[in-house]
Amino acid sequence: MKINSKNFCIPPEKKVKLEKYPTKIASFCASKNSCQKLLEEHVAQLSSMQELHYASRRYAMLLIFQGMDASGKDGAIRHVMSGVNPQGCEVSCFKQPSVEELEHDFLWRTTCRLPRRGSIGIFNRSYYEEVLVARVHPEILQVQGLSLDKLNENDFWKDRYRSIRDLEHHLYHNGTRIIKIFLHLSKDEQRRRFFERIDDPDKNWKFSQADLSERKYWKEYVKAYETCLSETSTHHAPWYAVPADDKLTARLIVSRIVLDAFNELKMEYPKVSEEHRQELKTIRCQL
Repeated sequence: MKINSKNFCIPPEKKVKLEKYPTKIASFCASKNSCQKLLEEHVAQLSSMQELHYASRRYAMLLIFQGMDASGKDGAIRHVMSGVNPQGCEVSCFKQPSVEELEHDFLWRTTCRLPRRGSIGIFNRSYYEEVLVARVHPEILQVQGLSLDKLNENDFWKDRYRSIRDLEHHLYHNGTRIIKIFLHLSKDEQRRRFFERIDDPDKNWKFSQADLSERKYWKEYVKAYETCLSETSTHHAPWYAVPADDKLTARLIVSRIVLDAFNELKMEYPKVSEEHRQELKTIRCQL
């Protein structure tokens, strides 16, 4: 079955209700082995596309991964991007802000890690945390020197969404292509993965009391994600809602989305002048 990345794209200005988006779909392949083989083919294609991307240096590519805890962000990044050259790719993880970061506006720390042309930047979580976690836990704003008690709450969040849209609009018109992946996980599958992390000693490090505490806010996070996806999926920086209950299927979809984004760029290797060609011929004779 062919994977159509457009099937997972959230249309601009669409009112999102996550209950209408599946967390699990039928497999694209007849067996797990064939799925794995297809993923390997996608990874190989991505490796070739990255080499061309690095050589042409016309665009920057920014991949943003968001999702509930245990939705598979780390695994998707590791498996889908396993074939790319580290020289042209950088992964940035954004967790609790440092003191220096809190002294700047909410977009500052991620702006510092944006990819340059010819490179791929991957954000494992991103500035979207500031309209997700901060919305579920507004007390976080107090350490940023802000307080909703002194602000109009609706206007405050609308301004943040507008700041994000403006940033992404600016980046797009300056050569950065943005792929935003929301890994859509069910609450039951999260529970199963949490048990796995508790029962497997090699995965104990992945789980903490904080993960259990955040699970209690599931409904609040769903609401925050629905508003965020509705407000920030645009023509030049759309969101993709990827069913995440099956990890391998999710990785196949993500790899297809990234490949399609690269193909739309219509890149080509730099052309050299006739003078440079003659110079290369001279050098070749000297070798």
